[in-house]
Amino acid sequence: MGSLQEVAVEPGIALLRLDRPERRNALDSGLLIELVDALERLSIDDELRVLVFSTTSTRALCSGVDITEELDHAGGVARMKSFSQFLAALEAFPVPTIAVCVGNCVGGGAELVAGCDLRIAGDNLKLAWAGARLGVPVGPARLTPLVGVARAKELIFTGRIVGAEEAAAIGLVHDTVPAEEAEGAALRLARHVAAHAPEGVAILKAAFRELDGAQGRVAHENELLEVFQRKGAGLPQGPRPGRSA
Repeated sequence: MGSLQEVAVEPGIALLRLDRPERRNALDSGLLIELVDALERLSIDDELRVLVFSTTSTRALCSGVDITEELDHAGGVARMKSFSQFLAALEAFPVPTIAVCVGNCVGGGAELVAGCDLRIAGDNLKLAWAGARLGVPVGPARLTPLVGVARAKELIFTGRIVGAEEAAAIGLVHDTVPAEEAEGAALRLARHVAAHAPEGVAILKAAFRELDGAQGRVAHENELLEVFQRKGAGLPQGPRPGRSA
């Protein structure tokens, strides 16, 4: 059984729910492959208007890359390659994306949040960039355009937790609701966006990508990530209970 649920909510709106509640949706090799496959397939769906990322448990959207997964060196490199492919596919996705930001959104989960176009927060949000703690060269490419250089540096260098109220205050999320209502709020937002002319929305999304240079930034950071895993310290690859990045 896979770790990703795909739901066709209604015409034009797709919902991907991460489903590893026992690991707070930490991204292991299997889930990353599922995410890449889903994004590649959905990206060529001419009927799709909005994609929503959610979770089967409000405890977490995603707690990061699963560094408790037992891998050899080649497996660790392959997992990081899948992670960078996921980030690239998310950045290149042709229609608006929405993240349901509930519970733990840490490390790789924070990258998912920042990589989406729109974000709805649950009141239990715990958002944090864990790269500095583990020496992982990730974060600036997606966070900086959202909150500015100074704020991005502070959040990434400290790795401190950002709650829903602060995330809203700095413009990182667009609405805050009780955690149990966050998916419903995201779907209401999706319906609003999906009601507009699809050609115009697609052109606008492409214009935003060109305006902020997202493709080049993400490609550069992905290259750093893969070198870090292949030739540098790399993410841990073994059982370390309760930890993810």
